[in-house]
Amino acid sequence: MSHDHDHRHVAAGATLLWAMLLTLGFAAVEAGVGLWAGSLALVADAGHMVNDAAALLLAAVAAWLAQRPPSPRHSYGLGRAEFIAALINSVGLLALVVWLVVTAVERLQTPQAVMGEAVSVTAAIGLAINLLVAWLLARGEKNLNTRAAFLHVMGDLLGSVAALLSGLVITHTGWMPIDPILSLVIGALILVSSLRLLREVLHGLMEGAPFSIDPETVGKELAAVPGVASVHDLHIWAVKSDEPLLTAHLVVEDMAHWEQVMTASHALLLARFHIHHATLQPEPMMRSVQWRARPDA
Repeated sequence: MSHDHDHRHVAAGATLLWAMLLTLGFAAVEAGVGLWAGSLALVADAGHMVNDAAALLLAAVAAWLAQRPPSPRHSYGLGRAEFIAALINSVGLLALVVWLVVTAVERLQTPQAVMGEAVSVTAAIGLAINLLVAWLLARGEKNLNTRAAFLHVMGDLLGSVAALLSGLVITHTGWMPIDPILSLVIGALILVSSLRLLREVLHGLMEGAPFSIDPETVGKELAAVPGVASVHDLHIWAVKSDEPLLTAHLVVEDMAHWEQVMTASHALLLARFHIHHATLQPEPMMRSVQWRARPDA
């Protein structure tokens, strides 16, 4: 199982690196066209893409660290790097939203001339690049780290759509306020996604149980395993976002049957909750309990 997780993290790192190179390459093209066409919007979007390329690089480094083997100093490995990278990326997204709002308000107050045709063509190419990057990330491993990178790319993709629409509107109508208005809409969408991601990242860093697992249900299911009288001191957390860990004390009815109880409990945790790493401690009866077996168990 460890080898399988290592392979997935290596693949995720390679995908993130390709995504970073594509994003950074087009950012250079967009900046060049923006300077040539005198378009501040394109130059600003190029800076946005450079920021996203940095986020993708950070995610790739975190994926590489996550697949490093455990050591005496870091017995769980360095999987927590995924949470840290996702935290930095989510804060970066919030900073991006602030920049979008401030810039959009300034442009609403002081409209700036934009070369609609140059913006439209460049934005169409950028949209294609961002779709390719989003496809690469969507088909890869799913964890907090890649989701944070994916949100950055989706912000770029929405930015390309907005630039394309604003370019077309400006070309055909000359109405400049369309650009900041669409920027505010995109900022609102990014804000909702980034706050949701930030909540999940902080929950993970505080070693909370993964949102996909209900500890109450896990405790009741373990207490219903034949031979288990009750369960207490149940803890569920995650070092890596996609690898939950569990420890629990199981009060068993007959210590002579512990091996069968342990095997059945591990099988339950794997099949029902996808928990591969669990440490179960047997205890004889006459202990305080948190979950008891159901009468019909």
